[in-house]
Amino acid sequence: MFSGGFHYICTHFKTFMKKKLKVGFWELIARIVLKNRIVILGVIVLITIFLALQWKNIRFSFTEANLLPDTHIVNKEYNAFLDMFGEEGNLIVVGVKDDAFFTPKAFAAWDKLMKDIKSQKEIDLIVSISDLKKLQKNDSLQTFELVPFVNQSKTINQEYLTSIKKELFEKMPFYEGLLFNKKNGTIRSAIYLDKKIVNTIHRKDYIINDFIPKIEAFEKETGIDLKVSGMPYIRTLNAKSITDEISLFIGASLLVTSLIFFFFFRSFRATLISIIIVVIGVMWTFGLLGLFHFEITVLTALVPSLVIVIGIPNCIFLTNKYQQEFISHGNKARALQRVITKVGTATLMTNLTTAAGFATFIVTQSELLREFGIISSLSIIALFFLCLIIIPIYYSYQPIPKKKHLEHLNRNYTRVFMTWIEKTVKYNRRYVYVVAIFLFLISSIGAFKIKTSGSLIEDMPKNTGFFQDILFFEKEFEGIMPLEITIDTKRKKGVMKLSTLKKMDELQKTIEEIPELSKPISILNLVKYSKQAYYNGNPEYYELPTSQEQSFILGYAKNATKDSKNNIMKSYVDSTGQVARITTFMRDIETGNMKKIETKLWTKINKVFPSDRYKVVMTGKALVFEKGTKYLLDNLVTSLLFAILLISLLMVFMFRSFKMVVVSLIPNLLPLMITAGLMGYFGIPLKPSTILVFSIAFGLSVDDTIHFLAQYRQELTNNNWKIKKSVFATIKESGISMFYTSVVLFAGFSVFMLSDFGGTVALGGLIAVTLIFGMLSNLMLLPCLVLTLNKSLANKQEFIEPKIDVLSKPTEEQEGPLKQ
Repeated sequence: MFSGGFHYICTHFKTFMKKKLKVGFWELIARIVLKNRIVILGVIVLITIFLALQWKNIRFSFTEANLLPDTHIVNKEYNAFLDMFGEEGNLIVVGVKDDAFFTPKAFAAWDKLMKDIKSQKEIDLIVSISDLKKLQKNDSLQTFELVPFVNQSKTINQEYLTSIKKELFEKMPFYEGLLFNKKNGTIRSAIYLDKKIVNTIHRKDYIINDFIPKIEAFEKETGIDLKVSGMPYIRTLNAKSITDEISLFIGASLLVTSLIFFFFFRSFRATLISIIIVVIGVMWTFGLLGLFHFEITVLTALVPSLVIVIGIPNCIFLTNKYQQEFISHGNKARALQRVITKVGTATLMTNLTTAAGFATFIVTQSELLREFGIISSLSIIALFFLCLIIIPIYYSYQPIPKKKHLEHLNRNYTRVFMTWIEKTVKYNRRYVYVVAIFLFLISSIGAFKIKTSGSLIEDMPKNTGFFQDILFFEKEFEGIMPLEITIDTKRKKGVMKLSTLKKMDELQKTIEEIPELSKPISILNLVKYSKQAYYNGNPEYYELPTSQEQSFILGYAKNATKDSKNNIMKSYVDSTGQVARITTFMRDIETGNMKKIETKLWTKINKVFPSDRYKVVMTGKALVFEKGTKYLLDNLVTSLLFAILLISLLMVFMFRSFKMVVVSLIPNLLPLMITAGLMGYFGIPLKPSTILVFSIAFGLSVDDTIHFLAQYRQELTNNNWKIKKSVFATIKESGISMFYTSVVLFAGFSVFMLSDFGGTVALGGLIAVTLIFGMLSNLMLLPCLVLTLNKSLANKQEFIEPKIDVLSKPTEEQEGPLKQ
C-alpha cells in the first residue's frame, strides 16, 4: 500500500514538473517575478536594510598591501621579526634643508616643536638635534654618560649655533645618515611612534589631528618648508587618499554612465531606474564588506565603482530588449516576459563570466586579492538579480514607451556604424583576418618588452605633498623603505662578542657600497661610538675596538645602555643579547634591481656568517612587498588560465559545442594580447595593479561574445539554420546593445584615470582600451570566424538544445496569466 501511494505521488509529481518545464525555466521565473511584484520588492528592501546595518563593521586598512599568503616563508620570517623587535614601521622623519634653520628664531621654534611632539603619549622616542645626547666618558663610574649636545641657554647666539652645526657635521659620525646628510647639509629628526598604535585607527587620528597641525604651525611661524615621511605617516595619508577617492569614483562613474545611458535612450524614467539599481548594488557591496569584516584596501575600494560600471550595461541590455520586443508586437505584457525569457540566459552567463574573471583572484591565496575576488564576484551576481527583477517590475507599472524613447534604435550614427560592420563582415572578411594577424604579431613583440615593478611607492598618488616628500628623503637619505637583517648568534649575549661585531662590520660595509641602500643602523654603531667617546670624542676613533680595548670599552658600553629609556639602540638587540638587528633604508627601485641587491648581500652573508653558527634572515616591508609582486607575477598565467577554463566551461554548458568555445575565445584573447603589447611599447610595467587587468578585461570582453552567440543560436532556429542570414540578423539584433555597453564600460573604466594612484590610472585605462578592442573583435572577427567555419558550427548536432529550452518563445497560452 505504501509503495503504491509512493508511486502515485511520483507519477503526479513527474506530470506536474513536465507541465512546468514545458513552460520553460525563464518563463517560470518571469511568471514568478511579475505575479509577485510587491513581495519581491519587499524582500529586496529587507535585504538592503540588513546589509546597510552591516556598514558599522566596515574597517579601513592601516598597512600596505600584503600580496603574499600567510603561510609563505617570507611572511613567516617577517612576522617572526615583528614578534621579536616589534613593528618596524614606527619611524616618522621630519627633515629640513634651509640655511635659515641654524638661526636663533628658527632653532627655538624647532626646539619647541620637538618638545611638543615628545610630550604626546603616542610618541616613544625622539632623536633630534635640539635635544641630542652625546656619549661622554666617566672614568670614576667606568661608564659612558649621555650628556646634552646643545646648551639651550646659548642658542640665542648665532655664533654658537654655527659652531654646533660644524661639530655635528664633523665630529658626530654616529648620527650621519640618521640625523644629517653631511654632503648636502640636510637635517632631520627621527620620531619613533608607540608601536602599540602603529597599525590602529589611533595612529590616523594622532597624525591627522595632532601631528600635522603642529608641523603646519611651525612652517607658518618660520617660513621654513618641512619635509615629513616615514611609514606611519605615508600609510595614514595614503589611506586617506584611498577613502577620498571612493566617493570620487562612485560619483564620477554614476554621473558618466548615467549621462551616457540617457544620451542613448533619451528617457528620464529608464535612466532613473538604472541609477536606483546600481545605487542599491553599491549599498549591498558595502554591506558585504561589513558582513565579512573585510578591510577597505586600494582594491576593495574600487568595487563600488565597478558595480556601477558593470550594472549600467545590464540595464542597457534589458531596457533595449524590452523596447525591441515592444516595437515588434506592441504587447507590453509579452514584451516584459520576453525581457526575462530571451535575455535571461545570456545576461546570466555574461554576469557569471564577469564574476569568474574576478573570482580567479580567490585562488591566489593572497588575502588582499582573495577578499577583492570574493566581494567583487558576489556583488556582480547580486547585481544581475537586481537588474533582472527590478527592471521588468518597474516597467510593468510604467506606461508604454513613447515614440521618442524608441528613436535611438534607428538613430543615424548607430545605423551607420552597424552598416559599416555588416559590410566589413560580408565583403572584407579576408582583410579582417589580415588585420587581426598583424595586430597579434605586432602585439606579441611589444609583450616581450614588458618590465616588472616591485616598487612600494610607485602606485602612490604622485600629486600629493607626501609623495614629493618621499622623493626628497630618497635623494637626501637614500630612501625610507626599511630593509631588515637579523643575525641569530645561537647563544645568549653572543651579539656583543667582538668576533660577531667584526662580522657585522663587514656586512655593513657591503651595505654602504650599494647605492640604493642607506647607511645601516645597528648596535655596531653604538660600539664604534663608544670607542670614539672613550678617546674623548675624537671622530678618528669611530671604529671597532681592538681585542686589547674590547674588555673595558665594551664594559663601558654595556653600563651605558642599562635601564636607559631614551636609548636609540634598545630595539637593535633582543632581550637575551642573542639576536642582533641591522636596519637600512631602500630607495624606490625596480624588481630586477632588488634581485641584484639580494644576491650581493647574501653572497657576503654566506661568506661571513657560517650557517652552523649563525642564522641570518633578510626581511622588512620593502622586501615583503617585492616578494609579493613576484609571487603575483608567477601566478598571473595560472589565474588567467583558470579564468579561461572557468569561462570556457560556462560556455560549454551554454552552447554544448567545444568548437564554439574555441571560436569564442579567439576574439577575446586578441584584445588581451593587444593590451600586453601596448604595455610593452609604452613602458607600463607589470605590477600588482596592472596584473589585474587581464583577468578582469577577459571576463568583461567575453560578455559581448555570449550575447552575440546566444542571439545567433536563436536566429539559427528562427531562420531554419541559414548561416549568413542568421549572422547578419544577430549583428542587427545584438550589435547596438554591444556597442552601447562597450561605450558605457569604456567611459566607466576611464573614470579611474581621474585617480591620483598610478596603479588605478593604469588599471582603468588598460581595461577601457581592452574592452574597445574586445567590442570590435566580437562584432567583426567573431562573425567572420562563424561564417568561415559555418559548415561545422551550424551542424545541429553541435547545438544540442537542453531539455529546458531557455530561448524558446512563450506561447499565447503561457502569456495569458501575465495579461491578466
